[in-house]
Amino acid sequence: MQLGAFSVSLGVKDLAVSRVFYEALGFTAYAGTEDHNYLIMKNGDTLVGLFQGMFEGAMLTFNPGWDQNATNVDPFDDVRAIKAQLAAAGIEVAQEQGGAEGPGSFMVTDPDGFPILIDQHR
Repeated sequence: MQLGAFSVSLGVKDLAVSRVFYEALGFTAYAGTEDHNYLIMKNGDTLVGLFQGMFEGAMLTFNPGWDQNATNVDPFDDVRAIKAQLAAAGIEVAQEQGGAEGPGSFMVTDPDGFPILIDQHR
């Protein structure tokens, strides 16, 4: 199973303050906008998503069909195939979105309660 690009997504209190902090760590804004309350920060191949007012805490995020530069990769494991494999393994799937093809997403929770978002954009 190929999960695609990996990032850590953080629910932040103040996007501007968090941006300055991560810039001090060597990250640069790679995607998103402050007007939309999120920024994807990049340092080499490391991605950290900063999301204000969208969720609390932190989660792991995987983007099937993308590499660490948000470049399309082919072939890739479709989000629905990944979901089916996890469900067959007895892992509870939640917050499913999307249709029979194209963009889609779902969440699972690891045994320690950490949320994992599988979010396909194409």
